[in-house]
Amino acid sequence: MRLHRALGTLALGMSLLCALPATAAPLSPAAAPARGTAPAAPWPRPVGTVTTPDGRVHLADRQGRALRLHGLNLGKNDTVTEERIARLARDGFTLIRLTIKWEDLEPRRGHYDTGYLRTVERTLEWADRYRVLVLVDWHQDVFGPAFGHGGIPAWATRTDGLPFEPDPDDWFADYFQPAVQAAFTHLYDDPDLRAAQAAAYTEVATALRGHPSLLGYDLFNEPFGPVPGDPSDPADRLAASIALERGRLPAMYRRLIAAVRAADPDAWLFLEPTVLVGEGVPTSLPGLGDPRPGTDRLGYAPHFYDTAVESGADWDPSGRFIERYEAAIGAYPAEHRLPVLVGEWGPPKATTPGNAELIRRQLASMQGFATGWAMWYDCAAEEGGGYCARDPQGRPAPGKEPAFAPYAPVVAGSPVGESYDPATRAYTLELTADRTTRRAWTTLALPRDLFPQGARISVRGASGARVRPGPGTARVLLPAARPGTPVTLTAIAR
Repeated sequence: MRLHRALGTLALGMSLLCALPATAAPLSPAAAPARGTAPAAPWPRPVGTVTTPDGRVHLADRQGRALRLHGLNLGKNDTVTEERIARLARDGFTLIRLTIKWEDLEPRRGHYDTGYLRTVERTLEWADRYRVLVLVDWHQDVFGPAFGHGGIPAWATRTDGLPFEPDPDDWFADYFQPAVQAAFTHLYDDPDLRAAQAAAYTEVATALRGHPSLLGYDLFNEPFGPVPGDPSDPADRLAASIALERGRLPAMYRRLIAAVRAADPDAWLFLEPTVLVGEGVPTSLPGLGDPRPGTDRLGYAPHFYDTAVESGADWDPSGRFIERYEAAIGAYPAEHRLPVLVGEWGPPKATTPGNAELIRRQLASMQGFATGWAMWYDCAAEEGGGYCARDPQGRPAPGKEPAFAPYAPVVAGSPVGESYDPATRAYTLELTADRTTRRAWTTLALPRDLFPQGARISVRGASGARVRPGPGTARVLLPAARPGTPVTLTAIAR
């Protein structure tokens, strides 16, 4: 049996998604807002965490408010412009997961491309202007350009002369080629490559530190490693993943944490497990420490993909993908008190009934365990094609509208649940009042395309509410709310 078939659903379980579809079109300039249009109030930067009574760990600001970030991925193979960031902010998003690649930073050993660094810095300057947080994603797919993909520089690729025969029908199967397996082994094990990778991370951290928009770094996209046995054998794949998460991968993370901390004590650092978590396999990573002064700023950033859907199937809820994923995702961040930020999620198309339902179910699921998420991907395509979140006019792609719904990025209290009814254009947030509710504002993101004339805000469960509307937002203070009291905020489009 051919390798890509023998791998079954797992073979497409990583970021098969990470390649932009051939049908992707540029975002329509006509749909972008004018420069200089930004939210009325900046989104707070996370400085710590808060644990709500349900056990969820949220990123939190200086006032102890729970932060709930919604965003999109961009920057992999496309051009990031100010207009794109302005539109993302106008749509109510508060997060960009920005792809960068070591190969672009250091195309020749010891030579850092200052032009590339300046491009990344300029993106953060735009994010500063539009008050959108940026999670910098150190990206790789099938190791790097030596194998026709992207990530690790060719000069840092060591294959021991082993063969590489790409599979034209299944690029993910390229991960299991002997040359690729050798390249990952050398990256993890060779002292000079370890040092070079750490130096590259310090270089970027030095350049980007201090930007108000910098949330932090996703330290290594979809980590992979050698499979000593038979890649087509599920037991061998599982054993290899466990061995990686118990040995080489945490060792790499410790090096990269130290490398960023050498330049930046404040950025958040997010750890990814292997993609087996999408198959319902809990991570085997150990707990990791943060050498920064004060409390740790570490987070957990798994991806949320159903491999059957990536293979082209319409989503079938009877497969219990959501339930298995939630079971796999829960123990590690709970044990180590880490906020969860889902770095990638979403089906390629949501025009079929099952995949449209998957979008809704994933959003509801992430409300229950994540402090934020970034959907893959901020591009535009005809008929909801590829992984694009938008259509050619810049509107939400068919079936992906729920990802563009209003939400509460800043909650003074414990968030319980939220919902949006597009028929009535009514958004509802449920929270439980706590010590922050009386003295700090809750902020609602009300996208201007959905609330062009603003919203009428009503409050149930607390008297004396103060409301401050703004472009695309509404801020609510509840000075009389008693801790432990359920409160419901409702915003209805005017």
